[in-house]
Amino acid sequence: MSEQFDWDVVIVGGGPAGLSAALNLARARRRTLVLDSNRPRNSATFHSHGFLSRDGISPLELRKMGREELEQYPNVSFERTIVEGIEPLGAVGAGFTVTHRGGAVTTRTVLIATGLREVLPKLPLLRAFYGTSIHSCMECDGYEYADKPIALIGHTDDLAERALLLSQWSRDLIVFTQGVGHVSDADEAMLAERGIRVDRREVADVAGDRDGLTGVVLADGETIAREAAFVRPDYETALDYAAGLQLTLDAEGLIVVDAAGRTSAAGAYAIGDATPPGPQQLIVAAGDGAEVAAVINRDLL
Repeated sequence: MSEQFDWDVVIVGGGPAGLSAALNLARARRRTLVLDSNRPRNSATFHSHGFLSRDGISPLELRKMGREELEQYPNVSFERTIVEGIEPLGAVGAGFTVTHRGGAVTTRTVLIATGLREVLPKLPLLRAFYGTSIHSCMECDGYEYADKPIALIGHTDDLAERALLLSQWSRDLIVFTQGVGHVSDADEAMLAERGIRVDRREVADVAGDRDGLTGVVLADGETIAREAAFVRPDYETALDYAAGLQLTLDAEGLIVVDAAGRTSAAGAYAIGDATPPGPQQLIVAAGDGAEVAAVINRDLL
């Protein structure tokens, strides 16, 4: 049966989740193709943290090392391309055709590991400091700003929860709701007990220099000094290429999977940020890849 297809597994996405899955499938002697656009969500970040033995490594360097490790396995191939479509072949569970800018291949199974796309607050200078002194992942980057003046900028209904978490690293914290953020009076009182201030004025921009962020600029003209900021972006999936699979998605647009990474389409699996609960640390994504690779290997038997 395996010889009827070009590949046993096609993995869409070459981040830590996809590369980890590819490595484990390679070691299971599964013919595996990794297709990746090289557009990672964390490309603006100079350092990633919390990855055992690689703390502080550049995310791009981590991906490069992963690809180099795969090169020693003859049954794995990596191609930099953009996937344009995935279509089932005939009956349910009969395999797939994966079309990308370099051509089309057939495969017994597909693994989606394309992650999420961030929608950041629309502040003119935000991207100039994003990844250096403005971040989205507190668990990843909070330690570097311990006890420093920090801003939390967002508009979602979990701002108070996020502020509480961020206070683990600094109590010199101001929460900017941009005029629309959801922080109740009770939440504001709870945060005030920890010395955290809530500012409900609209944020116009951020300010900084060659050394990094220096402040948050409000619409009324005041600039409040801050040395770092964390933003609460919105997230969206980019799954147009997978429309032919008719995957079940949750209310957030994330791919619904079972505990083993199986989607609603037989033979299709998903891992990483594109599955609930959404954004996660690199080492967690890599662990997901290893777990689901074992499941795919067994299912292919």
